[in-house]
Amino acid sequence: MAPFLAYEDKGPDTHRVPLVLVHGHPFDRTMWAPQLERFPDTRRVVAPDLRGYGASPTTPAVTDFSAFARDIEALLDELEVESFVLAGLSMGGQIVMDCYRLFPERVRGLVLADTFPAAETPEGVRTRDAMADRLLAEGMRGYADEVLERMVAPYASAEVKAHVHGMMTATAPEGAAAALRARARRPDYTALLPRVSVPALVVVGADDTFTPVSDALDLHAALPDAELHIVDGAAHMPNLERPQVFDAALEEFLARVDARQPSPAPPRP
Repeated sequence: MAPFLAYEDKGPDTHRVPLVLVHGHPFDRTMWAPQLERFPDTRRVVAPDLRGYGASPTTPAVTDFSAFARDIEALLDELEVESFVLAGLSMGGQIVMDCYRLFPERVRGLVLADTFPAAETPEGVRTRDAMADRLLAEGMRGYADEVLERMVAPYASAEVKAHVHGMMTATAPEGAAAALRARARRPDYTALLPRVSVPALVVVGADDTFTPVSDALDLHAALPDAELHIVDGAAHMPNLERPQVFDAALEEFLARVDARQPSPAPPRP
């Protein structure tokens, strides 16, 4: 149902595990620009625009949070990517957890950045619904202006701030509002985490106020086989704010996942 997603598909098919990058709200696949520059040198990397974001269509609108995961599954089917590491930031991390809930047999590793697993509280549902109403009424710019220096740290570079602000203001209010309503009603992934049987990397910006370090500590403790990396000098988007640090942690993790893969069968005589 969703090869209609816009996406990047870069890098060679090798013995290394493909990497799938899932952006957060209200961004698009260019959120992963540093990683899309670095990692296709050694492996296949796929980065979609989620439904309602970037160059993907806003209709049909997402009404159930699991639709994001099913869209990604359908895209990877179309691209013939059978197994992969899934990396997601913020809402993207929650979509990654939903992917593991729905098709764990295809997942070789999880990267969960600046995210948390719990379902929304009743107050949180009301807040997200109210924000959806506001975005439809006012557009994205006022919201983007307000939250920019929480998405990235106030001391982030002007270039990073401009990139993040540009992604937010380019997002269609209809897509962002639909996603907010679906996200407000997402499942609780807390009970899923102890059953995760693949390696995981938990990353968080040290100065993140949306999903603080305490959330990352809880996430790390719940996963059976997880590494934790706290990125100094970053807030909610360490992959953009400190890409060299983020990429080094991700590269080390991917090498670990690659090493767990079965060796290819010898050629027939």
